[in-house]
Amino acid sequence: MTFPDLLLDSSGAAKLGAPLALLLGAQAQRAPTRDALTLPDAQLTRLDLDRRSNQRARQLERAGAGHDDIVLIAIPNSAAYYEFVYGAWKLGATPMHVSHKLTPREFAEIVALAEPKLVIDATSPLLDRQRDSRSDAPLPLRIATRWKISTSGGSTGRPKLIVDPNPALWSIEKQAHRRHPDATIINPGPLYHSAPFGQMIPALCEGAHVVEMGKFDAERYIALVARHRATWAYLVPTMMARIANLPPETRARYDISSLDTVVHMAAICPPPVKRAWIAMLGADAIWEIYGGTERIGSTIIGGADWLDRPGSVGRPREGIEARVLDEHGSELPPDAVGEIYFRRAGGPESTFRYIGADVRQRGDWASFGDLGWLDQDGYLFIADRRTDMIVSGGVNLYPAEIEAQIDAIPGIADSVVVGAPHADLGAVPHAFVQVREASKWSEMRLLNALRERLAPYKLPRGATFIEESIRDDSGKIRRVAWRDRLIAQSS
Repeated sequence: MTFPDLLLDSSGAAKLGAPLALLLGAQAQRAPTRDALTLPDAQLTRLDLDRRSNQRARQLERAGAGHDDIVLIAIPNSAAYYEFVYGAWKLGATPMHVSHKLTPREFAEIVALAEPKLVIDATSPLLDRQRDSRSDAPLPLRIATRWKISTSGGSTGRPKLIVDPNPALWSIEKQAHRRHPDATIINPGPLYHSAPFGQMIPALCEGAHVVEMGKFDAERYIALVARHRATWAYLVPTMMARIANLPPETRARYDISSLDTVVHMAAICPPPVKRAWIAMLGADAIWEIYGGTERIGSTIIGGADWLDRPGSVGRPREGIEARVLDEHGSELPPDAVGEIYFRRAGGPESTFRYIGADVRQRGDWASFGDLGWLDQDGYLFIADRRTDMIVSGGVNLYPAEIEAQIDAIPGIADSVVVGAPHADLGAVPHAFVQVREASKWSEMRLLNALRERLAPYKLPRGATFIEESIRDDSGKIRRVAWRDRLIAQSS
């Protein structure tokens, strides 16, 4: 039996339990000259990527990283990004993907929580050192006990880490829905986001060809699909809407019929957008997944089922149960709105643990904090994507995080941030800001004060300055009332 046969089945799919550190090498032996990565400035075959990640592993080791150390990666999508992730696994270390767009303050808070052994950012000398001076031979097998760490702003206004406690071995969760071995995929998103990281990087373990496009552009995306005959796609609804809204004559220039599966997640898809994609590729090609980085639970629905139940995000996936509870923890009947809870074998601790936050949990049932309802047949519908959270273009924005930085500005007494409807992004943050003299404040003054405190995508798109109290007599913020006020003043 050959080395690839130990790790891969006859189709090239990774076998359960295969070390992530070895799968690039197995795919390279299977088809060494086949493309693995296409980037604007580089083209890497499977053999190239395997050997270069071996060199990166030795770079990391020389810099002091070892088994089960955390290697924080905060650089733009690039060949080096993929090399360092696989280099970390080959060293037995844990890669942690972090946005390179954070402010120094935000970045420092995450580093303080994670305490990584190494930080690879724009200033890292590891990016400047020559890989070619290191051996590209395979390394001794070491397996990280945590295969990745993700980050989130968190609903508390402070960052949190989402640690996946499972080892760096191939598992069913890493095999995306209907993503077949040797798939070709156009990556539309930054790898610091959980979904692109979790979709693109494991895909290489099964021989995928990943094409990096840089900043998303609707026409360029479908042009790349047509050029490379992409077979599988991950998109967020904002991207889907931008493609669907291209002029018909523009879309007609590109043949995207090679896509046999489009998986979308990260936000609720507007029905007109979903119908447009079903019309483009057929109902069988369009799939929606609802879930989260924590993998507490998830649901799935195909286009045909969705046409029968418009608005549903599907039924729980295999091995997962869902129920809807009221504020006292009692289970609600079908069609009643409450908080959505999931239960899976092994409990929440089998899929994640937080650093810097607590789990929303009732016994062995856990929640993302979203509201919704189940119909008579067990199909889930979402009423609100986390009651406070704003989903903007597929990116989760936490009002408490933005409010904490607004409230730290001298002269501001209090604030509340709500989601303002937006035709393209779905929602954007709008701030109501309590000050002593509203006439002396402006949106520009607020934004200038926030630019060093918040990443650009977290900045409010609008602000209303008031002198009245943000809170009611009990000291609570009634966020729904402020959202209603925003809608009223916009109409």
